[in-house]
Amino acid sequence: MAALDPAECTELIENLTAISVSAALAVRQASKNANMRLKTDGSPVTAADEAAEATIRAGVARLVPPFPMISEERAERDTPSGDGSSVILVDPLDGTRDFVAGRDEYTINIALVTDGMPVLGVITAPALGLIWRGVVGRGAERMELGSDGKVSRSLTIHTRRAPERELVTMVSRSHIEARTQAYLGGLAHVTVVPCGSALKFCRIAEGSADHYPRLAPTRDWDVAAGHAILEAAGGCVIAPDGGRLVYGSLGLRIPGFLAWGEPQLAARIMG
Repeated sequence: MAALDPAECTELIENLTAISVSAALAVRQASKNANMRLKTDGSPVTAADEAAEATIRAGVARLVPPFPMISEERAERDTPSGDGSSVILVDPLDGTRDFVAGRDEYTINIALVTDGMPVLGVITAPALGLIWRGVVGRGAERMELGSDGKVSRSLTIHTRRAPERELVTMVSRSHIEARTQAYLGGLAHVTVVPCGSALKFCRIAEGSADHYPRLAPTRDWDVAAGHAILEAAGGCVIAPDGGRLVYGSLGLRIPGFLAWGEPQLAARIMG
């Protein structure tokens, strides 16, 4: 956390939380199907994605000190500098398919990445009325978001010790692929819980699940905020080979990951 002192951490996470709340209100007001279209990669985008994007971009532009921003909706124009500096990574609506289908499992993800590592994250679930946030090395917390945009007092959260028998493992509701399925088949005593968006990281961070594997490549903005929150809550997120994940590559892509609530369990299972 060398790039920010404690006072800056506190101010920045409060500002990013307020920006996330404004984006959540914009999503709540948007029609689920208005102006929906498919992007070149086949994924959907809606007026809600665009409203959240515009709200977040305007808020980030007012931050002092300023930070460059890279978001899913403008990834082709917002490219990493490659100099190891700090950048804000944004997914304005993670789980657009769930949003369009009328499910509650979609989130707004905002992360600060410094020297290739997530150091601060805010994840807001507009339909669930919940916010998770954390600063690596300084703890994580959960808050409630009311229909009027007011935020409750925070509750400190922490990962749990892995149970001796059933390992509660979160998986993607819509993106699970063969390699991840094969990996799950090799784990003993596992309860698999499908879930959309970055909520999977949040459930581990708050101690209601233990593990989340994804062994296929994904984009930085899908993972960075959850990574920061989970690590702040006592867990870890590592590359499939056990190494460190590095964010901010020119492709803005990571090779997959293994998220754990108890780091010692990761070391034990992976040998």
